[in-house]
Parts: sequence; C-alpha cells; structure tokens
Amino acid sequence: MVAARKQILGVCYYPEHWPDERWDEDARMMADAGIARVRIGEFAWSRIEPQPGGYDWDWMDRAFETLAAHGLGIVLGTPTATPPKWLVDSMPDMIALDRNGNPRGFGSRRHYCFSHRGYRRECARIVTDLAKRYGRHPALAAWQTDNEYGCHDTVESYSRAALEGFRDWLSQKYQSPDALNRAWGNVFWSMEYRSFEEIGLPNLTVTEANPSHVMDFQRYSSDQVVAFNRLQTDIIRAHSHGVPIAHNFMGRFTGFDHFAVSRDLDIASWDSYPIGFLDRDTSDEENKRHYLGVGDPDNQALHHDLYRTCGQVRNGESEGRWWVMEQQPGPVNWAPWNPAPFPGAVRLWAWEAFAAGAEVVSYFRWRQPSFAQEQMHEALLLPDGEPNEAFEVCCRVSRELESIGAIAAPKRQDVALVFDYESAWAWKIQPQGRDFSYIDLVMRFYRALRQCGVSVDVVPPDPGAVSDRRLVVVPGLFAGTQALIDALVAGDATVLLGPRTGSKTADFHIADGLPPGPFRRLIDVNVRRVESLPPFASVPLADGGRFDGWREFLVPGNGVVTKRAATDGHPAHVAQGRVHYLGGRPDEETAKAITDEILQEAGIETLDLHRDIRVRDNGAVRYVFNYGPEPVDVADIFDGAQTLFGTTVLPPREVAAFRLQPE
Repeated sequence: MVAARKQILGVCYYPEHWPDERWDEDARMMADAGIARVRIGEFAWSRIEPQPGGYDWDWMDRAFETLAAHGLGIVLGTPTATPPKWLVDSMPDMIALDRNGNPRGFGSRRHYCFSHRGYRRECARIVTDLAKRYGRHPALAAWQTDNEYGCHDTVESYSRAALEGFRDWLSQKYQSPDALNRAWGNVFWSMEYRSFEEIGLPNLTVTEANPSHVMDFQRYSSDQVVAFNRLQTDIIRAHSHGVPIAHNFMGRFTGFDHFAVSRDLDIASWDSYPIGFLDRDTSDEENKRHYLGVGDPDNQALHHDLYRTCGQVRNGESEGRWWVMEQQPGPVNWAPWNPAPFPGAVRLWAWEAFAAGAEVVSYFRWRQPSFAQEQMHEALLLPDGEPNEAFEVCCRVSRELESIGAIAAPKRQDVALVFDYESAWAWKIQPQGRDFSYIDLVMRFYRALRQCGVSVDVVPPDPGAVSDRRLVVVPGLFAGTQALIDALVAGDATVLLGPRTGSKTADFHIADGLPPGPFRRLIDVNVRRVESLPPFASVPLADGGRFDGWREFLVPGNGVVTKRAATDGHPAHVAQGRVHYLGGRPDEETAKAITDEILQEAGIETLDLHRDIRVRDNGAVRYVFNYGPEPVDVADIFDGAQTLFGTTVLPPREVAAFRLQPE
C-alpha cells in the first residue's frame, strides 16, 4: 500500500499570457485558495527560444521566483507539443501526414511526427537545456513530458519518416519477408512482399488494408510514442535527479499503450473533462439528459482506476502515484455542445478523484484567455482576472482536504477488470459492426461493478495483475498470452470472459480451433458464428435483458452449464466451475444481473444502490457520491459511521465522507 500522503490542489498557469505585474497577484491568490502545485511551460517553446539557439530565460526565471515566493511547487512541462514556426520551416518534413497524405500543418499544436529523427534531436536539445537550468531549482516539484500524446489523432503519421521507421521495425520483428508474409496472410489477394523495402504504410488502399498490416503499424506507432517519451525522461533524470516525472494522458483515448509509456514515468496523470466527454460516453439520450451538467457517473471513475494502475507500473504497487493534471472547472470549448456544470459538480469531481487516491487534482486553468483557440474555455478566473464560480469551489475543497488529513491510496482490490490497448486497436481495425467499441464494452462491465458498490482495479493483461484476486473480468481481450492464461488457471478467482475474448491470434488470424482459442483451457466452449446487429435490433434473453449489437453462437462442451439462453434457444451465458463466458454485448440490465451473480459466487459483498449513487472506500474512509438531480437517503450504507463531511440525506451532486472505523 502507498504510504499516506497529503492530497493537494493544483492549477495550470500560463504566465506568458499575462502582464508581468499581474503574476504576483495571481500567485498570492493561488496560495490563498489552497493551491499547492502550478503547472507552467508546456506550450512555451517560442517564448523560451524565440530564435534558433537564442534563449530567453528571463521571463521563466521570474515566473519561477514569483511562484516560489508564495510557497507554490512548480510542475514544469517540456514544450515539445508546440514546436515554433522557425523550427518547422527549418525542416518541413517533421510535420506529420494524415492517412490521406495531407500535412498536419503549423497553426495550432501537435504538428510533429513522432518518427522524425531530426525533430527528436531538437526535442533532446531543448529538454536538456531546460533540465540543466531548472532541474535543481528548489521550487521544482515535478516534470510533465510534452502534453497529451496523441491528441487530435496524432499518434499515426503517414510520412516518409514513419515509412522508413516502420520498415526497420518490421525487419527487426520478422527478420525475413517470408516470415512477415506468413504472419500477415499475404497470400490473400496476392499481397506478398519480396523485401521489406516493398512494404508501404496501410493507407490509400482501394479498400480496407490487411488487418495484420494495420495492427503492426499501430504497434509501431505506439512504440514511437514510448521512445519519444523515454528520450525526454532519460534526459530529465540525468539533470534533475529525484524530481518525479509525469505525463498527462487523456480520457477515452486508446491510440497508444499507456501502460508502456508509464513504465518510464514516476506519476501517471490524466485530463478529466466529465461534461466534455458526456457526448462520447454513451448513445443513450436519456442518460445524457439525466447527467447533462455532471457527466457520466462511471466514466471519470474508470479513468481514475486505469491511471492509478498506470502509476504503479514503473516501481510497483508500493510506489504508485497518479494525479489529475487537468480538471474541468466550467464549460469547455471543444465538445459538440458545452453546458455549464450543475451546482456541486465541480466539487464532486475533485472528491471522486481524491477518493480514488489522486495525490493532486489540478484545475485547467487559472484564468480564461481572451484570445486564440481556447478563449471559450472557462477557468478559475474570468478573462478580466476576477474569480469565477470554480474558484470558490477550489477554496472549499482545500479547506475540506485539511479536515480529512493524509490518506493512503486504495488497497489492492478483490476485483480486477482487464483493460488492453491492443484489443482497442483490434476492434477499431475490424469491428465487424459499425458501433462496436472496446472501451464501450469495458464500460458496460465497469458500470455494473460500480452499481454494485464494488471498488475495482483496472489492470493490464499481465499475470501479476490478475493473481490473488477473487474476481477477474476479461471483456473482449483480443488475443491474450499464455502467461496470462496460466495465471488464471493457477488462481482460484471467479473469471468472467466477455465476448470476443481470445477470438484472434497475435497476428490477427482467427484463433486456432475457433474462439475463444487458448482460453478454452479455462472453459470448454466454441464460438461457431458471430453476428453484429444494427441499433434497431437486439437479441432478447429468455430470463430478461438482451444483447445489443453483438452476439455469438456458442457450442458448450462437456461439463459446461448454460446459465442464460436467448429466446431462440441458443446459449448466451455459459459456465464451467468458476469460469463464465458471455457470448454477447449485454445491455445494462443484463450486465448488472450477471455481475450480481458472479460477485456473490466470488464471495464479495455488494450494496443495493440507487441509480445515481456511487461509493468508493479509501482505507477507513467511505465516500458516497450523488450524481443525480434529487436528494437520496444513503444512511443505510453507513450504519452509524463517523461523519467527516456531508449528510446521510445526500443532496443533488453532493458528496459525503464517513469514517468506517475509529482512528
């Protein structure tokens, strides 16, 4: 378990946007509001180096000293997400190309190709000089590498640099064109290659490219993000010993392997925008209306649990650290529609993160700009520098944090939900149904677990991550590994395998002996056929509920029991001993019913929660959240526990904290 840490607030600040004479007032207001961490610098390359090799450190030196004078710890971002115009002009081929071959040009941000060696050298230079200058500054609390890797669909580049890098990557992986041809199945459509130099990128094909080709290009592109990040972390550690390094990941983004990037980080962080993501969370219009100004109750929480695990992969569970680097304070500017948070929502979001063990919740941003692309994105301060509504929320949360004191991160949970980035790539490459989404499938199971009042670890498909659990949920795992299956076989956890698990090999072939392939070691079942259905059709189940959009035709083997069947008689949910297989994408009713059953089978206590109520335990403290529009009586959840803040009749968008045992 992570040692108890004081949980604190932060903010993202851009001193280069405001007159120097305002900086001291800003720093004073931050400190008075209870803010302890301030992120700066991540978009400031043109101000740090206005001319090639001509640095202007004066303004950043003064920003450091001003913030430090008010006791604020600085999170320094490397500015590599926004290379300046002079750099782009000096090597125009550093610009990424989209899948249609069009340049991702200068004029906003993230206008670079991860594969470009020249740009990497320039990044190494600026990061080195930045780390040498500030790496030992007493006010430096942490680093952030770049900003939101992959944002705006920038993981894949179809440039010459990417093509050359991909060919080299393939030659190292396969060693010979014959091995590659076999792995990709290139005998199909006469796609065989005689040399690695003949291989192109999987774009601009007449119809869909070979899925094995696309998958390897996605793996290559993910590896480039890992290498780009490692270049920076190695430099920072050489010149800023002992200062932790973070990167700010995003929500509902699976374009690269976040677990792999996190192995080079000390802190995993993410940018949380609950209302901004609501339009992406679900196609359920009633759900969107119900949670319009607060966001989906489970989307933010899923990412907290995912990035908490990312924060553990470098140094192990005992050293895991994670933050919210950007927390939504008001309407954003980038969603299709941008409603204001309901009263109470901004505070609820902060406490949902702290309850999940966040060390820092940092608001984006300090002051709303009056210019450029993000001028409609609200902040803690209005454009005129006066406090906005979220500023008062920040002050309140700071006071409440003082009353709670230091809290340990959540312990290892009994329930593990396996999350796999390769699976997300696979089902995007070959969805077989237009609306099939891996993250949506994962969310259906995660939501059901949360509705039962159960805390969850969202983990990678690694043997150690699933060992010593009481329940392991594995939805839609693309291929899996022998080591993972060995761990599940050797353990005594109840296991739920979701649809499409084990349906492919790592080379993107249909699994040997039919799906679920090697997972038949756990349960003797074959998937003989699959079908995807349009939104107006579904598969009703005999005992209630239904499958939406995806259905598999299961052939159970000896000793396999049918737990649920479709109304047409085909098995839908089968079990053998402690292992279950679900042959379809469950609607909310079905997911909840199955989750209730397997939690009971695993001997895990559940809660009977109102639709809008969510619960999370953190050590001896239980947090309860009301995401809904009406008050809810939650007294039965606590049974006489000591109240830290809040009430047992929980108002809309409110949170309460109770101590479950004496201090």
